[in-house]
Amino acid sequence: MSYLYFPGCSLKETGKSYDESLRAIFAKLEIPLVELPDWNCCGATSYMAVNEMKAYALAARNLALAEETSESEVNVVAPCSACYMVLSKVQKYMDEFSEISDTIHGALSDAGLKYTGKVKMRHPLDVIVNDFGLAALHQKIAQPLEGMKIACYYGCQLVRPYAEFDDQDDPQTMDLILQTLGAETVDWPLKTRCCGGTLTGTVENVGLRLNDILLKEAQKRGANAIATACSLCQFNLECYQNKIQKNYGTENVPVAYFTQIIGMALGLDDKDLGLHRSFVPFSKDLIKGGAHVHA
Repeated sequence: MSYLYFPGCSLKETGKSYDESLRAIFAKLEIPLVELPDWNCCGATSYMAVNEMKAYALAARNLALAEETSESEVNVVAPCSACYMVLSKVQKYMDEFSEISDTIHGALSDAGLKYTGKVKMRHPLDVIVNDFGLAALHQKIAQPLEGMKIACYYGCQLVRPYAEFDDQDDPQTMDLILQTLGAETVDWPLKTRCCGGTLTGTVENVGLRLNDILLKEAQKRGANAIATACSLCQFNLECYQNKIQKNYGTENVPVAYFTQIIGMALGLDDKDLGLHRSFVPFSKDLIKGGAHVHA
């Protein structure tokens, strides 16, 4: 099975390591991944705040472009949690609300496009667990992750409001993948709690405190690293750690995309996984045995 790849805006900029590591592990696992031609912003964040209907139309354009690539059902992989949520939301709203559907179909028609509902939105976690399979993944291990104790952080958008491939309250796909690769994952109640999103750039003291709560709880549970599935979550949890440490005395801890950690187990080079871009250094040797980092 092949997949169309919708990287979204953040994976081309601040979340570049997510893009690099996803492409690297899919290539290693021989999962065909082709970037959607001429994709545009999914319409998340500021677009939704300015004009919700126009944001829906922006997202629907990507769905229509995806349909043009095949006469049958199309699997579109969106690793960004916001992109995955928004594109899924537009699909459901078009199915459930005729006024929204009519408006969006009209906008697409004006652009010479149409959408008939043949797109199936997928997340990389879903693809790896349910299509590739954990047994097949285990066979690809080159460097087992024994010694890593990881807090899997899903964030608030990946399984909410839609839980297409995992549990809303206690998602497990990331945990299962990393356990398959030899890591221990911690049981913690904040795996779907919001990191504060853009509050770190608007009401910084609130955003920092929300991230401090997550970092402290992960460490309290014995984690020596945090795995994320969202570029904004990763940015907030990692890039503000010096400020969080200064304000709250919280010990620094490596934060990586789950794709980067998978890549380590597959024996891929750190640079190919974007690990050289980390603010808080992340490597198997560094976190083995539970040592934390002072950046």
